[in-house]
Amino acid sequence: MKSQDLYRRAKTLIPGGTQLLSKRPEQFLPDGWPAYYSKASGIAVTDLDGIVYTDMSIMAVGACVLGYADPDVDAAVKAAVEAGAQSTLNAPEEVALAELLCELHPWASMVRYARGGGEALSIAVRIARAHTGRDTVAFCGYHGWSDWYLAANLGPGDALDGQLMVGLEPAGVPRGLVGTALPFHYNRIEELKAIVDAQRGELAAIVMEPQRSQEPLAGFLEEVRDLASSSGAVLIFDEVSSGFRLTLGGAHLLLGVEPDIAVFAKAMANGYAMAAVIGRERVMQTAQSTFISSTNWTERIGPVAALATIEKYRRCNVADHLARIGALMMDGWERAGADAGLDLGVSGPPAMCSFELRQDDAPALTTLFTQLVLAEGYLGWHQFNPSFAHREQDVVAYLAKAGEALAVMKQAVDAGDVRERLAGPVSRSGFHRLT
Repeated sequence: MKSQDLYRRAKTLIPGGTQLLSKRPEQFLPDGWPAYYSKASGIAVTDLDGIVYTDMSIMAVGACVLGYADPDVDAAVKAAVEAGAQSTLNAPEEVALAELLCELHPWASMVRYARGGGEALSIAVRIARAHTGRDTVAFCGYHGWSDWYLAANLGPGDALDGQLMVGLEPAGVPRGLVGTALPFHYNRIEELKAIVDAQRGELAAIVMEPQRSQEPLAGFLEEVRDLASSSGAVLIFDEVSSGFRLTLGGAHLLLGVEPDIAVFAKAMANGYAMAAVIGRERVMQTAQSTFISSTNWTERIGPVAALATIEKYRRCNVADHLARIGALMMDGWERAGADAGLDLGVSGPPAMCSFELRQDDAPALTTLFTQLVLAEGYLGWHQFNPSFAHREQDVVAYLAKAGEALAVMKQAVDAGDVRERLAGPVSRSGFHRLT
């Protein structure tokens, strides 16, 4: 396979093999996942050997909410390229996008841009620290690769292991940041209260996703909001994954709690590099007192792609489509698991859903699932990010093959030969060094 040959070369040239941990082939199907693509359109992905797969997995890690190579977004981008993607002067589209983001989020009145979620969150934390004059951040969940976040693992134990992704080493993070990033768990308000009490008015920010796989318990987000306000901390909602998937704008709009800052990336520009930090004027103006600046944050393509994506998202009521397609997948997974006799649980929300095999040696079983559906022409995994390009018939056809795969997996469980049926190693989740 050309893709596997190229990936073996890549690991000798690129530390870690890929630029994004979530795209490592080892995470899906070691030695078998088609690591590179030559073309992507709609939900079809063509690998370097010319094999066409239907993507029923993560859709560019959630970035392509409309589908690959959406014609409306691409037309807007092509026009921007022809008009000049960069200049000594500024692109007017960044003002239009700021106005649109503030229209969608009436609590916000100012916007700064970046081109990726991790750097946008670093901007948000920098603004919060500058605004409060404090250093310490309380956080819940996964928020990228930056020093402010990985500093949580400078102390004793592995504080980040309970925050979605395990094994994140703080190598290269200054030891002086120890104690500046303090984790709490979603829906456990007592943990955040303990942090706030211990900090005694020295907390700069509370950073969290408003929702991921769990729904907030009654009153949880409201109490987070109250704790931020009473302690003088800036409440930052990380909407890098959840934004423009559950609704037009941030998921917090559905949950009824307003942050001081919200951060967007991924789906807002349908795969083009774009990120936004929006917030209240009294907080955002602090950006002028600290140096936050980059040449590539001024290029034209990102804002143009975001404007076109959001316009189509609104016009086509994409949020309802994602919810319907995701719910169909979740229901199908659940029924197929029951029919196969496997202990399979699903979690949502439907617009970013997943299943979990609650069996012995679940990693090997999940790897076998990916191997089996890949042989049927599907990029399939235990996670699914529906897009506007997915149709009900696509889900029905895939679920038929997924059901067959689950039945084979049950046979393997009963025979005790799950690992013997794998063509390669078991998939590995989380961060690890490649050898």
